Amino acid sequence: MAQEETAYSTYDAAGLREDLSDVIYNISPTETPFITMIAGKGKAKAKYHEWQLDSLAAVDTANAKVEGDAASTQTSTASTRVGNYVQISDKVARVTGTQEAVDKAGRRNEMAYQMGKRSKELKRDMEAIVTRNQASVAGDDSTARKTGSLEAWIETNYDAASDASPAVGGFSTTTKLVVARDTNGTKRAFTEAMLKKVIRVAWNNGGEPSVIMLGPLNKQALSGFTGGSTRTDKGEDKRLTAAVDVYVSDFGTHRCVPNRFQNEKTVFVLTPSLWKMLYLRPFRSWPLAKTGDTQRRQILVEWGLCSKNEAGSAACFDLTDS
Repeated sequence: MAQEETAYSTYDAAGLREDLSDVIYNISPTETPFITMIAGKGKAKAKYHEWQLDSLAAVDTANAKVEGDAASTQTSTASTRVGNYVQISDKVARVTGTQEAVDKAGRRNEMAYQMGKRSKELKRDMEAIVTRNQASVAGDDSTARKTGSLEAWIETNYDAASDASPAVGGFSTTTKLVVARDTNGTKRAFTEAMLKKVIRVAWNNGGEPSVIMLGPLNKQALSGFTGGSTRTDKGEDKRLTAAVDVYVSDFGTHRCVPNRFQNEKTVFVLTPSLWKMLYLRPFRSWPLAKTGDTQRRQILVEWGLCSKNEAGSAACFDLTDS
């Protein structure tokens, strides 16, 4: 078929309206698994927040006394004082007067739309920072303060490459800082033996680990673990189950939580109640000084990580990440 010679078509027309959907599609991930799972929020009252750790004396298997024995006093030990700095994180949006005035698709208020994006971006930044191997930094007039993060805090229960030095970081009672660990150890495949080991040692030290948090590659590795049984699937329902979302060990049931933003080379075994987010200044936004024909708005939070007792959690370090 050929078009009639005098037919006026859309290819000739100049006044057609565009067909632009009024929906904006954004698939960027916004989940913050660690910040969401841990035990609520804490209030910091200074830029350096401190708390105390303590433990019971070792079990005494020779605790038997003769009749009429004079009571002896056990030696008391002092609690350990630890702390972490809070850091300032922010995002700023800037919009011209013209952009705010024109007719827009997908949003009416450009600044509100941009601030919604900045809020989500800020929370993603915090999730990535708080789960990584970041040492705490006291800061000064030209250096930003930094909070010691999850990977840096864990020093008691771990499985690491033999050539990682130091294999762990942890809190220094001398400097009052959280020290970063060495991340240059030889990378190794994540195995079920490693996972069982760190779950056991965390439990032995008083933890009740209920979450295994790991990156996407090692989440797939964990889904290949078989535990003490042979995995089977029913052929008649035409489905193959290739995921492990709950791992049951000798020491409890553990949710397996993938995290897009954490270090892929680390697998965490966590007692969530032993971690808390600290806020010196919670999320707030305000307009910044107007300069020319634009408006700017800042969203800011001053926050840190509280490790109530890192010995209740554990990690496998130096794992394959690609």
